[in-house]
Amino acid sequence: MKQIPHPSVAKRFIVREARPGDAFSIEALYRSLVEDRNINVLPERLEAIAADPNSHLFVCEVDGSVSGTLLLTICLDAMYSSQPFGVIDNMIVADTKRGNGVGSRLMHHAESVCRDRDCSKIMLLSSAVRAQAHSFFERHGFSSADKRGFVKYRRQFGQ
Repeated sequence: MKQIPHPSVAKRFIVREARPGDAFSIEALYRSLVEDRNINVLPERLEAIAADPNSHLFVCEVDGSVSGTLLLTICLDAMYSSQPFGVIDNMIVADTKRGNGVGSRLMHHAESVCRDRDCSKIMLLSSAVRAQAHSFFERHGFSSADKRGFVKYRRQFGQ
């Protein structure tokens, strides 16, 4: 006998570009990732990102609720003719939605954009202490074996 999922169990996933009205939801996701009182997602900044052809702020909705986000930047490069590369940053999935495919949908969407843009590679950084996230990235084909990431934050910039 074929089982039909109960309507309250069925999930509808949509990956799309962030809109100004998503600012509050994205800010809440960022705050769940990083304790920083300076986090402030502005609707007008989401508009500016959407208007930039090399910047993509994606959200994944689950049943109409923003449950994850990922920032993809397409970087122009001179090394391989006109071939750019992608950088993923600020990927976060709501704690209650992890393991449900939200992150995978965001990653597949970003990879599709990079494929369409003929990117030579996709890079990302992840906090050194987020072992669960590292396993997720490795399952999606990312490797830390050949490269090492470095970060310098604004508070460390020279005068």
